[in-house]
Amino acid sequence: MAEQNFPQGQLMAGKRGLIMGVANKNSIAWAIARQLSAQGAELAFTYQGDALLRRVKPLAESVGSDILCECDVTNDDTMDATFKTLKDKWGKIDFLVHAIAFAGKDQLAGSFIENTTREGFKSALDISAYSFVDAGRRAAEIMNDGGAMVTLTYLGSERVIPNYNVMGVAKAALEASTRYMAADLGPRQIRVNAISAGPIKTLAAAGIGSGRHMFRFNKAASAMQDNTDPMGVAGAALYLLSDLGLSCTGETHHVDGGFHAIGMPQEGPLRESMPD
Repeated sequence: MAEQNFPQGQLMAGKRGLIMGVANKNSIAWAIARQLSAQGAELAFTYQGDALLRRVKPLAESVGSDILCECDVTNDDTMDATFKTLKDKWGKIDFLVHAIAFAGKDQLAGSFIENTTREGFKSALDISAYSFVDAGRRAAEIMNDGGAMVTLTYLGSERVIPNYNVMGVAKAALEASTRYMAADLGPRQIRVNAISAGPIKTLAAAGIGSGRHMFRFNKAASAMQDNTDPMGVAGAALYLLSDLGLSCTGETHHVDGGFHAIGMPQEGPLRESMPD
């Protein structure tokens, strides 16, 4: 993925927040982080394990961040330590970006009903959905003057996507959690939204069976006849996390080139791009 330049501005000046889920320079979370930094935000990052630290640390340094917290979202002690670090260093935060999801590769191919195990189901729901609830609760405790939270979802929560399987169920739970969190935190002027991004070539996407077919089909069938640009997702996150999105909460905002809006694509473009 080519390096992209984000326009400079001051929409996030004076705001501080946590980015959870950067895996490498191609991560959607990293595109969001760069957009927020370009608009004046101060950022902190989480990582899990030394391998990810080696990838995330230079990225964080490139946007002037020296706050990196090792965090396993299934471990309460590391979650406690992460948000204590933010409170000790900053006192409060203004936003949270949650871009964490996981399901075993064996769960993401073939039949959903045959391949989904009890442990695989529990793990996918815990890491991909509950982690946002847990992080959101902890973040809200140090959002003293209102704030905003964004998580990442996908159309597989609403429709059957081949091989997406249990992750689609987990994303549906994530979107429902977003609405309930928005209702709970709204009186405190904390907004909670989800972005349903189209397929982007990330480390996570590589784990889904028939990923190449997914990209070809989305490009052919979307309204814009193109795959999703990370800059578009980053721009949506900027809107939802800044004062531009002041009255927006409880939403699942699609950023997928209009793919979600198409019931049946025109035959010509689809037939030309899809093999028989």
